[in-house]
Amino acid sequence: MLDVAVIEEPAAAEASLDPIRSRILAALAEPGSAAMLAGRLELPRQKVNYHLKELERHGLVELAEERRKGNVTERVYRATAASYVISPSALAAVSPDPARSPDQLSARWLLALGARLVQEVGSLLTGAARAGQRVASFGIDAEVRFASAADRAAFADELAQAVAGLVGRYHDESAPQGRKHRVVIGLHQIPDPHPAADRHRPDAAQETSR
Repeated sequence: MLDVAVIEEPAAAEASLDPIRSRILAALAEPGSAAMLAGRLELPRQKVNYHLKELERHGLVELAEERRKGNVTERVYRATAASYVISPSALAAVSPDPARSPDQLSARWLLALGARLVQEVGSLLTGAARAGQRVASFGIDAEVRFASAADRAAFADELAQAVAGLVGRYHDESAPQGRKHRVVIGLHQIPDPHPAADRHRPDAAQETSR
């Protein structure tokens, strides 16, 4: 079972978003038969069988084993991944394009960058899985709490300069065996679990408007 699978086909995305099928996918983190799932999810076995066939058809579940019980063969399924991500390529006609209106201070542009990241890394993972290879990647995840909006702006400026310096130092357009890589660094405010409290902060309106 994969840790994360990327869903790129529109039909597979639609299948995964069905409420019953998403419950079945979650339940199949541990292998189970239609009868076991029916009892676990309190659903008719016939309905579970139908949804299992649809999930199998789209590669979201797979046959783990077949057990013979008297004159009956029980099919045991498992999910093909522990979790799933739907790639923007599943909605290719309306997926966001970062090149359309680049703006480093735009939250919508940051979202478009994130969508492109999911699409590109998902495509790499799909190809690597077929070839039995791994994807070379690197990520940084950090949290920073700024004392003020001015500090946040200064941080963004220094970060931009640092990245530009590194790119300029290592980028070699003429390298005959070189491979292009994309660098994306996202900085966004972590959503407050108690947003109502922020309304009483004197700097809240100023910060969110920047």
